Amino acid sequence: MERIIYIGMDVHSTSYSLCALEPIFGQENKFFFETKVAAEPSDIIKYLDNIEKCFADNECTFVTGYEAGCLGFSLYNYLKARGIDCKILAPTKMSEEKGGKKVKTDKRDARTIAQNLAYGTYSAVFVPGEEDLAVRDYIRMSNDHKAAVKRIKQQINSLCMRHGYIYQRTKWTAEHLKYIKGMTLSPLYREILQEYLATMEQLNNKIKAFDVRIEELSKTKRYKDNVGKLACFTGITRSRALAIITEIGDFRRFLKPLNFAAYLGLVPGEKSSGKKQKRIAITKAGTGHIRKVLIEAAQSICRGLPGYKSRALLARQQGNDNTVINYADKASARLRRRYYKLGRCGKKHNVAVTAVARELSCFICGMMNGLTEVQIKKA
Repeated sequence: MERIIYIGMDVHSTSYSLCALEPIFGQENKFFFETKVAAEPSDIIKYLDNIEKCFADNECTFVTGYEAGCLGFSLYNYLKARGIDCKILAPTKMSEEKGGKKVKTDKRDARTIAQNLAYGTYSAVFVPGEEDLAVRDYIRMSNDHKAAVKRIKQQINSLCMRHGYIYQRTKWTAEHLKYIKGMTLSPLYREILQEYLATMEQLNNKIKAFDVRIEELSKTKRYKDNVGKLACFTGITRSRALAIITEIGDFRRFLKPLNFAAYLGLVPGEKSSGKKQKRIAITKAGTGHIRKVLIEAAQSICRGLPGYKSRALLARQQGNDNTVINYADKASARLRRRYYKLGRCGKKHNVAVTAVARELSCFICGMMNGLTEVQIKKA
């Protein structure tokens, strides 16, 4: 007789807490073989071998799982390569016991994971392919450098303000940089400013090189067609399109476009009870990287007028199928009308932009699932 045993793993960089569960109908859950081992994947294999020896009279099938976290997909890939079924659980979608005093330990977390595996009360994290994962991390690395430039700019602004230099016009233009370099400072403060400026210039040069490399990656055989489709939307550059594709992977797992928006955390939260209904800020579930990309794209859409197409957009659309271009143009026109309508209704700018980003995500999902023939309604 085959036994299915569920292994909950609470994993950290220094240790793994493991426990086994074999649910039996009509009986209370009993956890066994609970232990803590070093953070070595090979120790998990030894743990499973020991369980199998104890149940030598029956064939054992193991289903293992751990929460998404610092280990990424490394442990998942290790176990899969050895023929062991492994799941990565989304922490926000796991079922937990309610009531009582909350006690959090590694042992309890491992038990919770095992229970969720046994009863299917979880959502598994999508595991991208190795190539998609590498490109995704390259784009994230480029974004980290952009964040570093932003911090350097804030530090330079703070230095200027501390010495009474407050620039009132648009910042970080050529005129602003000339103003900064012309400030009268003591020798040591002048040296500090020059180091900041040198670091910023070095980072900007790196970012330019990264952008060229990302453009090259977007034109490879694997990504060229899908990147070309997404780049037909206003505000979706080729680098943003590549980021969306590598972060999401397979769009077919979203049955409805609104499911995709919910996955990105762009849908409103809700706190309702009884007859009282209350909508709150967006949930911000899922990856924040793509949510940021779509917010930036929505801001580009909201700055233009319905029907306007920049030279850059026309260049990106060139060579694509007319059906795809028409779908993207109609979507962009609708989103702009939507933004202006929300503004007339008194909605704040950020709220309206977020609403546009949510609807843009639905159009992107439709595009990637081949729904370009769907009629787009007027706002």
